[in-house]
Amino acid sequence: MTKIMQLSQLDLNATYTYADYLTWQFDDTLELIKGKIMLMSPAPNVTHQSISVHLTGILYPFFKHKDCRLFAAPFDVRLFDKNKSEVANSGIYSVVQPDLCVICDTNKLDAQGCLGSPDWIIEILSKGNSKKEMQIKFDLYQENGVLEYWLVYQFILDDTTQQYKLFKMHSGADHASPYLFPDLTIDLVEVFAE
Repeated sequence: MTKIMQLSQLDLNATYTYADYLTWQFDDTLELIKGKIMLMSPAPNVTHQSISVHLTGILYPFFKHKDCRLFAAPFDVRLFDKNKSEVANSGIYSVVQPDLCVICDTNKLDAQGCLGSPDWIIEILSKGNSKKEMQIKFDLYQENGVLEYWLVYQFILDDTTQQYKLFKMHSGADHASPYLFPDLTIDLVEVFAE
């Protein structure tokens, strides 16, 4: 097997699995969405990182003594067809790295990250990623049963229809509480201060 040392060695139109992803030995950051390579933006800008740090600073103490665990990118989340009885690296076609995610079923955690859907995913929009997060990942997370997904808007998965419905829209002057964790209040003025 040829060692993949550079992104240019890959066919961006081909379909890949998590098993392939594990063998790649280059520095480019990417995600797999249904087997297709999705290049990630270069290193996040200061605003993106500032928002991430503020949110982490608020969320970490909240989850510190709870069964749910908080993780920040880079952190592999492997999504798979829930109808298959066996999950192997060669059968996983989606690997994403959400900015922040909360996982309450710790059986989903292994040395590589999360195998299955987190309960809550937060993606921080940047100039280069808004279409991907708003369309492709929205659909992917919904299909895979992520219970709550935040962008600028707050979506929750409807138990009956298995479709996301808008829970709330927030401005920078709001306080936000996750649907799954209503006793957690996030001051968005503080998060978006910079």
